[in-house]
Amino acid sequence: MTATVSAPPMAAIQFRGLSKFFGTAETKVTALDNIELALPYGEMVLLVGPSGCGKTTLISIAAGLLNPSEGEVVVLGQNLTKMGANRKVRFRGENIGFVFQQYNLLPALSAVENACVPLLIAGWNRAKAIAKAAEILTAVGLGNRLKAFPSQLSGGQQQRVAIARALVHEPRLLVCDEPTAALDAASGRTVMQLIKQVAVQPDRAVVVVTHDSRVYDFGDKIVSMADGRVVEVLGKGQRPHE
Repeated sequence: MTATVSAPPMAAIQFRGLSKFFGTAETKVTALDNIELALPYGEMVLLVGPSGCGKTTLISIAAGLLNPSEGEVVVLGQNLTKMGANRKVRFRGENIGFVFQQYNLLPALSAVENACVPLLIAGWNRAKAIAKAAEILTAVGLGNRLKAFPSQLSGGQQQRVAIARALVHEPRLLVCDEPTAALDAASGRTVMQLIKQVAVQPDRAVVVVTHDSRVYDFGDKIVSMADGRVVEVLGKGQRPHE
């Protein structure tokens, strides 16, 4: 298939009548309530709202980590709701990258070894995996720290390694859950800028859950949530009601 510079016509993620419940009867809790939402390719979308409003549940369903109770989710043209467990694991490994507040780096491995783990899991030759990881780490500004261990890196540098690890297999969807929460303002902005520069492409999508209003200006769209519902979708430069 010939690559094009224009974004595909379909949405990267489509939530259709999507609800998620936890517990049953008297203990039933509605985490998501009839979500209808389409997230585009080629943009960074921020999910914002108070704690417990359903943001992490929503991206967990989009990433195939949770199943919805009702409705369906279509990701990169594939209906995850109708996908078997084994196929979903393969789909996730091939197409989705994750960045979390906790860096989850392996302390006994160097930066480049941590970053190449997804490629080794996918069966890459070790030398080729190391070379690819070094390329991505250089792109995020850590080309001179390839052999450093996590304990020798600052929090911002460790997050960059985590970003490189998430991007090393060139995922078409990058999901980030509070990636700047443990960082100071300057480091947080640097991390968001890196994600924007490296991960946002015409045929890819980035979704970031954040409480950090300091990074709102990085969002091409801001989806504001409350009580398991989408309350507003804002364009670039707009701010959600506090």
